[in-house]
Amino acid sequence: MKIYTKTGDKGLTSLIGGTRVPKHHIRIDSYGTVDELNSWVGLIRDQDIDGHSKDMLKLIQDRLFTVGSSLATDSDRSKMVIPDLHPADIELLEQEMDTMNLNLPELKHFILPGGSNAVSYCHVARCVCRRAERLTVQLADESSVDDKVIIYLNRLSDYLFTLARHVGHQQNVAENIWLPRL
Repeated sequence: MKIYTKTGDKGLTSLIGGTRVPKHHIRIDSYGTVDELNSWVGLIRDQDIDGHSKDMLKLIQDRLFTVGSSLATDSDRSKMVIPDLHPADIELLEQEMDTMNLNLPELKHFILPGGSNAVSYCHVARCVCRRAERLTVQLADESSVDDKVIIYLNRLSDYLFTLARHVGHQQNVAENIWLPRL
């Protein structure tokens, strides 16, 4: 099987379900941004971080494929069964944040991204996650989107912020607090 199909050469692509849409369609932008996020999460996994976080990030990558499948599906036409998110997926992110926060100093300031490559990659992924969330919320204004997808992306951006702090703490990297110039 060849990787190239030539079916998108005129700027259209197919959703799961067969509907053809322009490649600039908000649905394509939303799941494309989730795909970008998944690549950043993979880059974080490739860093020198603890094994539990790596395992968690691999699970998140799996869930991001689930999110992408949901966003890539033409809900009006598809009869295919695709994987779906469960409330437990969201609860797991919350539990992981609660556990990480037990060992982190109380958050009293805004934090500037940076400190190490791993910390910085977490912050970049957080920003991409927020963009994916914004695009998905916009898509939800126009079309059907599973509410759990939006909630998951919202919670995942919080998780990535907390992971940045956790990784920095493990690496003994001081947080770059923002002290506004007054």
